[in-house]
Amino acid sequence: MISVVVPIFNEMENLPELRRRLLESLDSVGRPWEVLFVNDGSKDDSAKVIAEYHQQDPRFKLIDLSRNFGHQPAVTAGIHHARGDCVILMDGDLQDPPEIIPQLVEQWTSGFQVVLAERRTRGDRHGARGLGYRLFYPLLRWMTDLPSAPDAGIFGLMDRAAVDQFNRLPERNRFIPGLRSWLGFRQGRVLYDRQDRAAGQPKQTLRKLIHYGMDAMISFSYKPLRGATYLGFIVSIVAFLLGVYFLFSFFYFHKPAGSGFTTTILCVLFLGGVQLICMGILGEYIGRIYEEIKQRPLYIVQKSLGVDPPDFNAATTPTSSPSPH
Repeated sequence: MISVVVPIFNEMENLPELRRRLLESLDSVGRPWEVLFVNDGSKDDSAKVIAEYHQQDPRFKLIDLSRNFGHQPAVTAGIHHARGDCVILMDGDLQDPPEIIPQLVEQWTSGFQVVLAERRTRGDRHGARGLGYRLFYPLLRWMTDLPSAPDAGIFGLMDRAAVDQFNRLPERNRFIPGLRSWLGFRQGRVLYDRQDRAAGQPKQTLRKLIHYGMDAMISFSYKPLRGATYLGFIVSIVAFLLGVYFLFSFFYFHKPAGSGFTTTILCVLFLGGVQLICMGILGEYIGRIYEEIKQRPLYIVQKSLGVDPPDFNAATTPTSSPSPH
């Protein structure tokens, strides 16, 4: 069986078209399937519409969270509840085209346990958001210690063996593409052209995207901490050389050391800025440690239709999924 996980946040306008295209794509695969819509605290009638879809076709299922927990926890909730031999992740704004699903399944049946849908082009490449997207992935590849960091979001497929291992990961601050890459397994890829939203406005604000990017880099790299250390060494070396220069000038050339209000203020502000940057980097790591040790659940399900509670005991040991062939 194929499970498709779709996080939903105020996507009522897109749901009819999304349902139609999912039906066509999944029926063309010729395998049993289920679609798990995860309602992430929508303020519109998304949950009501999905409940109607479930009444009409039980293969469309609903996981209704008690509030908005965020994109990554919502996707994680869907993965936890999915029961398919493979799990496909995709967004609900139709920027991830459902028509790619047969290609993902084809790669899976050929033996790949993780199939990434990599963006060949994207529609939202203009403006500040587009610039941020173009800079993010090269920076992520340089910053992180991941085995690979392709230009891929959550859109992709994971075999049951990979899903079971994913469900063992305890992180609260999640970057699912990075966790999926960290798991390993044999990976394939499908290229596609990412389109603009079918309707409505983007639900991820600039602030949320920045936080998401920081989670990605801090969760998989110590380079910011190393950079702070290197910056401290550089400032110390420069200060030492300046001190030697002033002493040398005073004793050998009888020139007074640099003085004046402006020089003093600039030195204080520069060193204070360096210290604040380093403290900020430390604070980001410490804040995430604080979030982890609280051990709060990633999400709370207030209602579900057609799904059973997740059984994490099945993921405590490495497993081999049934052959997709």
